[in-house]
Amino acid sequence: MIRALTWQGVEEWLAEHARVELTGDTVFASGVQLGVEPEGYRVDYRLEVPSDWVTRRLEVDASGAGWRRSLVLEHDGAGAWTCDGERDTALDGALDCDLAFSPLTNVMPIRRHELHENPGSADFIMAWVSVPDLVVHASPQRYEHLRPGIVRFVSRDDDFRADLELDGDGLVVRYPRLAERVSEPR
Repeated sequence: MIRALTWQGVEEWLAEHARVELTGDTVFASGVQLGVEPEGYRVDYRLEVPSDWVTRRLEVDASGAGWRRSLVLEHDGAGAWTCDGERDTALDGALDCDLAFSPLTNVMPIRRHELHENPGSADFIMAWVSVPDLVVHASPQRYEHLRPGIVRFVSRDDDFRADLELDGDGLVVRYPRLAERVSEPR
């Protein structure tokens, strides 16, 4: 199934559009994110999750007024990560990436544990990519099923939490304080 999804910011000006291909336990996506905090930027990304809802590659290009940077984040499928070809042991244990301000990258841990449909909770270490500087660090997170279509995101680094509204595919419809999806054409 191929979908074109668009989100708009809730509390700050933000927009994201992604072409998402979901098949079985895979997701391939490419998208663009526009934001103004902490400065005006554009982020183009490509996400590859070829099996078991586990991230294998995230390519990100960011640009703004007079600057441009890029990042290639890769997971070998056995627990090791590289950032721009350099091994990053701080990310050991992470199965997924989390691109800042993007509602799309919540889908992998939610789908892997079917939390959009079934009771339970799970703790994760995410390879979190800050935007627009593209700095990567390990981010401990928890996802908790509240009811079908509602999953609570809990940051284990601070007191941030949000009850995510999801569609039947586990993709974010509304992420409080961050973004809400613009209706898809029928």
